[in-house]
Formats: sequence, structure tokens, C-alpha cells
Amino acid sequence: MKLNQFGLQQVSLETAKKELIAIGFLEAASSNDATDLYFELLKKSFVLVQDEGGFIAKMGNYLATATSDLASFYQSKETITQEVFYTAALQLLEFEVGIDFKPETLKEDLEKINLPTLSGDFSQADTIIEAWYLLLNSHTKNGLALIDKLANLGLYRSKQLEKPFFFNGKAQAVFETEKIVREVVYVEAPLDTDNDGKRDLLKLEILRPGETESGLHVPTLFTASPYSQGVNGPAGEALTYDVNVPLERKEPTETKYEDIQFQPVEKELPAEREVAGSATHATETFAKENNHTLNDFFLARGFAVVYGAGIGTKDSDGIQTCGSVEQTTAMVAYIEWLAGNRRAFTNRVDNIEIKAWWSNGKVAMTGKSYLGTLATACATRGVEGLETIISEAAISNWYQYYRDNGLVIAPGGFPGEDADVLAIETFSKMQNAGDYLHSKAFFEDYLKQMADWQDRKTGNYNTFWDERNYLPFIKDIKCDVVMVHGLNDWNVKPRQVADLWDALKDVPVAMKLILHQGQHIYINNVPSIDFHDMMNLWLSHKLYNVENNAKEILPDIVYQANTDAETWATAEDWKGSETNTFYFGEKELVTEPQDGQFCFKDQLPEEQFKAYTKNIDQWEKELKEAGPMDGHRYLAKSAVLNEDIFLNGRPKVMIKVASSQDLGMLNVELIDFGDAKRLKPVPDVLAPKGLQLGYNWREDNVMELKLGAETPHKLISRGHMNLQNRENPWKVNDLKAGEFVEIELELHPTMYHLPKGRQIGLAVYGTDFEKTVRGNQDIEYTLDLKASYLELPVE
Repeated sequence: MKLNQFGLQQVSLETAKKELIAIGFLEAASSNDATDLYFELLKKSFVLVQDEGGFIAKMGNYLATATSDLASFYQSKETITQEVFYTAALQLLEFEVGIDFKPETLKEDLEKINLPTLSGDFSQADTIIEAWYLLLNSHTKNGLALIDKLANLGLYRSKQLEKPFFFNGKAQAVFETEKIVREVVYVEAPLDTDNDGKRDLLKLEILRPGETESGLHVPTLFTASPYSQGVNGPAGEALTYDVNVPLERKEPTETKYEDIQFQPVEKELPAEREVAGSATHATETFAKENNHTLNDFFLARGFAVVYGAGIGTKDSDGIQTCGSVEQTTAMVAYIEWLAGNRRAFTNRVDNIEIKAWWSNGKVAMTGKSYLGTLATACATRGVEGLETIISEAAISNWYQYYRDNGLVIAPGGFPGEDADVLAIETFSKMQNAGDYLHSKAFFEDYLKQMADWQDRKTGNYNTFWDERNYLPFIKDIKCDVVMVHGLNDWNVKPRQVADLWDALKDVPVAMKLILHQGQHIYINNVPSIDFHDMMNLWLSHKLYNVENNAKEILPDIVYQANTDAETWATAEDWKGSETNTFYFGEKELVTEPQDGQFCFKDQLPEEQFKAYTKNIDQWEKELKEAGPMDGHRYLAKSAVLNEDIFLNGRPKVMIKVASSQDLGMLNVELIDFGDAKRLKPVPDVLAPKGLQLGYNWREDNVMELKLGAETPHKLISRGHMNLQNRENPWKVNDLKAGEFVEIELELHPTMYHLPKGRQIGLAVYGTDFEKTVRGNQDIEYTLDLKASYLELPVE
């Protein structure tokens, strides 16, 4: 295991002593002798042992040197050395002798593991203090800092500590999770989405520290999750669209953006409910929430956590609208209540008002995918109380989730899904048959309207999609933003976060970006990066006002290397400083333009076509190799690279192409060719339930992205375009059969290292069996090689 720690705060010796005294590791009577002090500190780290004999017995389980255990070293009264300190330290951090390191090669192994270490004179007590403080804040093999591991064993249980309590600028697990208060309230939103003449009441599930009952005010982590009250899988499957249909020609238009720009319409709302009374405590609770383990980590550290599913979900009013203005307004209403600026009630009938009296008014939003998407949406409202968002794999523009450049595009793994499909899947109110009865007809009519508005026939950008595009409103964000995204995420594709990153450059907020090599995953349980620490540093600052230099300590961009496991680095921007250009040759990518044309047919033999519709992985593989796809796509490779190349940003292709019909589409893949072991995009489980999140509290799996078996190639990036949307996605261009047109297609951004000896590959084709419609039409595409080229952003 290689450790990468970005959330570690460097402190002075004076601060280290002060913090060690606060948690009982140092006392006025602590020894000034370095060796005695070391064993005094070590003994206090053996939380489960109470006597000298037990301490000696436990030390016998650890090596001090290659030939001596730590108990023998202790009893021999030998002087502590740097080598002994770090031989024992690695074992305290759960690294195994003979597997992860050897005492004989300690120096080299410390560098391999990347453990933060201290040089100096270990015969001095101050050196021991500094080294011990650093060790407590170093990460174990399984992903938590040593101080967190000790807290999980009960370090803080017998101590009278101020709550919240901070160590190295981070909130500590000093709260009693067995006393967490669980309650439900119903927030009154400024909406009437089901048109029943009453403002929508929205269920909110709350978990708050029991210590709030004694007057403590705490901040809140809010996860806006339309999934949290359940999903309607069968209903979504029934509505899913058939993608084995032909691409259709579109009539040319001169549509301008102003013609389709969304203009909100002010709606007259029903009056607010008349308050019939007030209560300090909820009358409804819940047994188990649809939890997020990052939130669980913070529940033990003095943060409340709330889950709101919003309109059209079980036990809430309204209907599901999938990304609309109303959905954002609903989620904002929760934040407003937490900040003291909106009303909530104990149930949906009695009008008994309840306030968030336990809240300090500060809120952060967390969550991945739809959850992170709604965090971005709420941030664009500039709502008071929202201090930061941690948006993971979040959509910034719904058009680019279900469409792209005039094409209907499926999110990876979900052909035939669309906005209305997601709406009915998350309309969990259906599961309460009596409640559903009252809005059933209204919602069914709305779904029919959605099907029309989303326009699968043309795939054009229109008013429906403009309403669901948050990018024009990024300028209104007032909170600081943390973004996390997978460079191999073909569900919520990398452009979504890159567009958000670029838009935020003109906004006076702090922004941080973490790019990993996984697919659509969480990374808070990946031990090679200290994500818990990074977010703890960030949230302790943002929500508890701890002066810990979080904005300065956390790099603007942290990215995971694609060539080595457990390797993370930093960058200043997601944009290369130079451009490498490759021109299309008949069989290879070349450095100078070449004359000639290349033709390929989109239509496949029926048996091959049917096989690909049932096995997309087979199509992806054969697209990149000589064989059945020959003559059905353009595939070219560069010469073998004689030096490393680092791609940073958005690759682009310029293609001059003719279609044999008056319609057509091109899809493009940028490929890494060369036999090599590559990171798997889905992490392996290293330790099931091996990540404990607090004392006798919840757990998470420890997972890591590992190198897989050797493969001959890997997808780097891709792009899609309808040839009739060459200028923009709302204007339809004419296309005549046989007439050459020029397209400029930006591929999804990447950070990708191509080592010396690899080849850069490019595939250009018609039907994308995973993402586009699949009509198997008789279309031949002709590329003008001389006028077609690839631009790569490089460092």
C-alpha cells in the first residue's frame, strides 16, 4: 500500500505539545528522557490494555529490529532510535513485516509506502514528541489516520473532552453515536407541483448528536437524494425506450439560442399553512436511513446529517420532475429550514411547527451522481446557510447526460433511459398507494408531457434541456466547491465536471478538484488517498470555523495516475500548455497531412449486429482490433512513442466527412495501444467492513483501484455528434448525400499518461452500440484524410 496524504496540517512543536496534552498523551509529569517518553506514549496508544504486564505482552507482538521484539527492547533499556521508532510505527499502522516492509530495508520501504517521517535526533524528547504527533496523523494501511484508529478502540471514551474536539485541525470522533437522535420533519416548500392547492410538504430525515439535547449547536451535512425513499425499478423498466431504431433526418432550422432559452414563469402559490402550534421535538422517527458512509464518518465527529428526497417521493407531496427548477427549489427549502429561514411541521396534517433549534445554521451538501447534481443545483441559488458542497460525479448540464451534439446518448450502462424514465423510477410516492391515488392522473399527464418536451426524435437542445442546464448560473454560486469525478466515468461523463471547473474560474469562491481513475464510484473508502482527512479539514473549517488553513493546504487539483496503482499527484489546472497534432493517414496517425480518402460502412451483417446489441463489451473490443469491424470504422495508430506524453485537458478532432445519405452521425474514441497492465476502473474489495467509522459505529469496505491483467488497449476519451448539428445542438444544419462537411468535435477531457513505447489510436465510426440509437442503416461514410486531424492537449 502506498499512502498519499493531502489533508495533513503541519504544526509547530508548541502546537503539537498542546494538542497531545489535550488528549492525554503528554502530561506535566511526562519524562524528559526520549526513550522513557516514547514508551510512555506507546503505552497510551495500547488503548485496550490497562496494566504493565499486559503492555509488555502486547509489545511482544511487535518487532523493534530484525532480531528483537519491542518487549525485549523495552526491558533491555536500550535507547530509542529512528529505525526502531519507524519499524514499530509501520506495524502500529497495520503494515505487515515480510509483506509490506522488512526491517532490513526500512528506509527504502518507508519511501515506497510514502509514510510521512521525521528526521532528527531521536535521543531528544522534543524529536519524539514531533515524530509521535506526526505518526498519530499518519494513515494506517486500511485508510484511517492512527488517531482515528485509536478513537475506534475507545481512546476518547474515558476522557472529558470539549465537544466538538479538534486534532490537527480535524474534528475527532468524540461523540456518542449510540445517543444519536433520529427524527422526521416536514418542510413546507414554496411549491405546489402536484397542483392540489396546497404547498408541498417534504419529508426530511434527521440524525443529530445526542449532545444537542444539552444545548450544543452543530452544523449539518445534507444529502439530497431522490433515491433515499425507494425506487420503482419495474416502472422504470416498462418506460425504458427501445434504442434499436434508425437515426432520422431532421429538417434544417435557423434556431438561435434565444429562441429556446428557458424563461421562468412566476406562478401564484397557495397560501402558507396556518400554524396551529409549535413543538421542540419531532413526533416521528425512523429506523434505518439510506445512508452514505462519508456522512456516517462525520456523525461521530459532531455533525448532524439529514436526508431529503424532495418532491414526488414517499411521504412527501408533489411529483417528480427530474432536474427541473422546481426540484432545485424543493432541495433549497431544506437548507433554508436548517438555516432558520423556512418552516417545517411535525407531520403533514396537524400544522405543528418545529424549528431546527439545534442547528448552527451552516450546511454542506454531499453525495454522488444525482445527489451531487442537486448539490450543484442548490449552490447556483446562492442560498444562505450553504457553506460548501462536495459534489461527486455530478451532472452540470442534463442535456449532456442524455444527449450530446444533437444525438440521443445513453448514460453508460443504461441504453434507453431518459429523463422521464428517471422521473418515474424516483417517484417513490407510488409505493404509498393511498397517497399516490390523489396525484396519479396528474403525474401520468406530466410524464406524457416530459416525453414530448425531452424530444428523443431530434435529440436537439431545447427549452426543456435549457431549464436543466446549471452552467449559465454558476456565476451565482457563493459557496466554496469541492468536485470529485472519475476519468473513466461514462455514466456522468468527465465533461460534466470539467465544464463546472472552467465556469467556476470566474467566480470568487474556493474550488478543489479530485480526479480518480475509476468509473461511477465513491472514493471515501479508498486508502491510497486520505479523502476522509481532506474533507474533515475542509468541513471543520467551513462549518465549525476552525482556522486550519484548509484552503491553502488542500491542492487545487489532485489526480490519480493511470500507470501505477495507489499513486496520486497534484496539478494547477486541467488544461495542457501545448498541443500535439496528428493527421489522419489511411492506416496510421501521422505528423503531416496526407492526401486520400477513407470509406467505411455503418451497416453490419444482421448476425453481427444482433450479437453486438446483446454484448456491448464484444463490440467495444472488436472496434479496436483487426477483424469483424474492418470496413465498418476508421482505425489508425500513431508511430510508437519515443517519449512519454501526458494528456491534460480536452482532445479535439477536426473531420471532413461525407455521408451517403442526407443524415448521419460520427462517434470517436481516443485509445491507448500497447500491451500493459492497466488500472481496473472498478475497485477491488481489500477488507470487507474493514473501515470502522467511529467507536462501535458503522463500517465500510476498504477498496482500491488495482492493476489488472495485461491488456492490448484502453479507451482514453470519446465524443459524439449528429452531422446535422455541426454548429451547435439547437440549430439543425442541412446535410446532402455525398456532400463533404467539416465538423469540430471536442472529446471528453482527461488526465492521462502515455508512456514511451505506447501508440495513440483513434477510431471513427457510426453507431455506438452502448450510447446511440442502433438502426443498422445502409450508410457509408467517407473521410477526407488531408482535412482531418487530431489535437491533443499536453504538458
